[in-house]
Amino acid sequence: MTVGRALKGSQIRFLRAKGHHLKPIALAGKDGLSEAFLQAVGTSLECHELIKVKLLETCAIDRHEAATELAEKTGSHLVQVLGRSILLYRAGEKRIIELPQ
Repeated sequence: MTVGRALKGSQIRFLRAKGHHLKPIALAGKDGLSEAFLQAVGTSLECHELIKVKLLETCAIDRHEAATELAEKTGSHLVQVLGRSILLYRAGEKRIIELPQ
């Protein structure tokens, strides 16, 4: 589910606060977690580092299963699952977000 070392509690709280006001970048619908969707999420993570993904009502996958699978397949950290929203973080080459120690 995570790449490298796991996030600390303070880092997770920091990312949750930063992600609170984000709008969902990707919407998963009836096609679920297709290759094209995973590729779009990966590209968004490269650009933004912290993104919110929304699972629509038509998405047949359980939200927690989808969140875990998304994190694994995109090489990102699962920060939060809140309702049908998933918050993911993956550090980029050029750090946009500086995590607290």
